[in-house]
Amino acid sequence: MKKILIATAVAASFASVAHAQSSVTLYGTLDAALTYTSNVNGGHQWALGSGAIDEDRFGLRGVEDLGGGLKTVFKLEQGFNLNNGSQANSGKMFSRQAFVGLSSQAGTVTLGRQYDASQDFLAPLSATGSWGGTNFAHFGNLDNLDKNSENATSNSIKFKSANYAGLSFGGTYGFSNNAKFANNRAYSFGAGYENAGLRFGAGYAQQNNPNSNAAGATTAFDLGGLGLPTDELSFRQREFGVGASYAFGPALVGLLWTQARIDNFSGSSASAHVNNYEANAKYNLTPALGLGVAYTYSNGAAGDFHFHANQIGLQGDYSLSKRTDVYVQGVYQLVSSPDNVIPAIIDNGNVSGFSSSRRQGVASVGMRHRF
Repeated sequence: MKKILIATAVAASFASVAHAQSSVTLYGTLDAALTYTSNVNGGHQWALGSGAIDEDRFGLRGVEDLGGGLKTVFKLEQGFNLNNGSQANSGKMFSRQAFVGLSSQAGTVTLGRQYDASQDFLAPLSATGSWGGTNFAHFGNLDNLDKNSENATSNSIKFKSANYAGLSFGGTYGFSNNAKFANNRAYSFGAGYENAGLRFGAGYAQQNNPNSNAAGATTAFDLGGLGLPTDELSFRQREFGVGASYAFGPALVGLLWTQARIDNFSGSSASAHVNNYEANAKYNLTPALGLGVAYTYSNGAAGDFHFHANQIGLQGDYSLSKRTDVYVQGVYQLVSSPDNVIPAIIDNGNVSGFSSSRRQGVASVGMRHRF
């Protein structure tokens, strides 16, 4: 009898080890480019920069099978600048994402620093959130679709559903971690649908007083180009939109509308909003060579005046292997506003800069490697 009990215990322990299988993966992206910018603070700029398409990053992701369809998941992801080895966001060891959670057949719940639901469902339908990358971000990246190290939500709880016959949905809530509960908090929700080559997405996100000195959910976007007093006052930011894409054969086309709103300034009636209307397309001439184009028309108001911007971008990408590619791309932006008070600004990795005029062009030749 004793031998039977011992054998049973040993068998149970082996079953437990086999049952609770886990894996940890090291991954990353290295992207460096020689970039020419037509106007940065009044002069031409040649720079060897990082992240013309993808922000440089490395990370660890893991999963442990707990049984019964339940799994532990985690991700730690740091953004950095390849050209000089510096952190993409000073003071944060894992600036892009750092979370842990549980995944089941119903969906996944995670806690930590992570991207919001609007970014999850809207960004993949845009050029900047798919093949185009950083340079193709909309005016000022005010709609937050270019997911660099400053744009994740800290102190957040996130739910993302499983795929129900093509439909998925989710939401995030970022705590202020402050005695003033609403000071620098953030929340978002979104949904998407996929069927064969057709894809739809919609999302909404809001940040309350993101420039607060408190270590809250988010960091304020750079609104200097709009002339708004964000350094002194509390305010509210909102981003929302809808989009669709369709893939057929070697072609992919997409349409997207987003709006960013900045208002509720304390002690001020200042406000701004920007609409972005994007059309994008990519075509693979061969399995290795792809060509992409994206056009975005932006219009809006800042304070008492209106403005609009036209942006066109082209990209040629050639894969040397499954992990390594080389690319050539160019983006041009033209902004129109009263007395040209709003400058052009193209998101350009860690070598970005405001133009001293209403025009800016960026051309890059680069190499990217994923591991």
